[in-house]
Amino acid sequence: MKRLALVAGLTLAAHAAPAHAFCGFYVSGSGDKLFNDATQVVLVRDGTRTVLSMQNDYKGPLADFAMVVPVPVVLHEADVKTLPKEVFDHVESLGSPRLVEYWEQDPCYNPPPPPPMAPASYSSRAGGGYEDDAKKDGVKIEAKFDVAEYKILILSAKDSSGLETWLRDNHYKIPDGAEPLLRPYVESGMKWFVAKVDPSKVTMANGHAALSPLRFHYDSDEFSLPVRLGMANSAGTQDLIVNIIARDKRYEVSNYPNVFVPTNFDVKSSVKSRFGEFYAALFDRTIETHPGAVVTEYAWTATNGYHCDPCPTLDVSPQDIMTLGGDVVGGGLENNFVLTRLHARYSKGAFKDDLRFRVADPVTGGREQYDEHRQLEHGAIKSAENYFQARYAIRHWWTGPISCKNPIRARWGGPPSGTNQVIAASKLAFAPRGKIALGDLVMRDVPEIKVWRGTSPKPAPKPAPSGGSQFSQPPPTKPLSFGIGGVLVLGLIGLGSLLARGKK
Repeated sequence: MKRLALVAGLTLAAHAAPAHAFCGFYVSGSGDKLFNDATQVVLVRDGTRTVLSMQNDYKGPLADFAMVVPVPVVLHEADVKTLPKEVFDHVESLGSPRLVEYWEQDPCYNPPPPPPMAPASYSSRAGGGYEDDAKKDGVKIEAKFDVAEYKILILSAKDSSGLETWLRDNHYKIPDGAEPLLRPYVESGMKWFVAKVDPSKVTMANGHAALSPLRFHYDSDEFSLPVRLGMANSAGTQDLIVNIIARDKRYEVSNYPNVFVPTNFDVKSSVKSRFGEFYAALFDRTIETHPGAVVTEYAWTATNGYHCDPCPTLDVSPQDIMTLGGDVVGGGLENNFVLTRLHARYSKGAFKDDLRFRVADPVTGGREQYDEHRQLEHGAIKSAENYFQARYAIRHWWTGPISCKNPIRARWGGPPSGTNQVIAASKLAFAPRGKIALGDLVMRDVPEIKVWRGTSPKPAPKPAPSGGSQFSQPPPTKPLSFGIGGVLVLGLIGLGSLLARGKK
């Protein structure tokens, strides 16, 4: 029996890997099963203004296809536009977990004092018809317009059963069990953004339809994500990535536990060829040891100078920020913003309430920063600015001669060739799972998620003395035993947040 899959409840036909979650759902008039391989959402938040940008890729037929998302107000044509796809790759790359490599520099080299640093500059780069009998179901078409390949309706409804009936009568096959999920949004006065696709305007490539990314904006006091809609016919575990761009603020959830992903530890060189798989195992273990938590993977203040460290191959430019909503919120956001990346995993029924967001204190972590005891910073530390990232390191010890009397060990830099590469963990929802033993790949214990180096479990180490870290040790005299830690897109691909309720 053919059925429609909600975007937040999709599973891949050929894989057990989870799909990316979404804050609305898809409906198909043809009744054929649809697959969503990737959904990226970026949310710009400033005051009460929200700018939501989303990109979706699909497998399956596009005939009579639509996307349904609850929104707090009636949107008009001027509020909706399409975007270039590249901007999502840049956001994904900037916030993704990182793997870096460091080479120990010549222990006998005595470098000259560095010249005064000049201020760094911010890098840049350049449908079908609808029936008119809505009133009988308590549904009203508030607005109707076309944008690129989308035919857009903005609906209001007096009750959820009427909305469900209207969609079914207009040949949208709503999944069984959707009506109770629609009800709280209808009762709170939410409107419904329905973006129907004209298949004749879509180019298919290898079974995928890369639809034009959509952007729309609205004003509302509440800031939340209606994830419950995505559970109507969930058939497995879902990944949800929330990318939030805001002025001088990072965000966390207010109604579920928050946890930071373990960061800044060394890994074995074999991780380089399977970093996505390694990070997926690390994330899964974090969720296993912190059930129901939402994981912070990135929170970084991007200014004209220090906007990433290390910077990925693809970067977010000021023009990208303007494209994603800086032109709407104004005030120089393109040169001064915080990108927060939150990652959740859930199964059907796991979320009893929508994700609700609040402003959180600034934190740092995941940098190549040492204290006076030569200990690398560990975890998330409160600070004046946000500089936190998921970062892991492979270190190559000096193998050349050491002829000086007082060698200086553990000075880390780039490779002898002068060319280094930052590897991002991307497409995490589709990374192989269940084939990696974290304890065999980490160079230090990771007690906060109960991972111990080696194959035999060990008891958790005693807390480190004040000012120290149980993850850090003084540098060794032999290059065989040292291991202190160092560091997108979705992986994913970044998924933003959508407001769950409108003004009552």
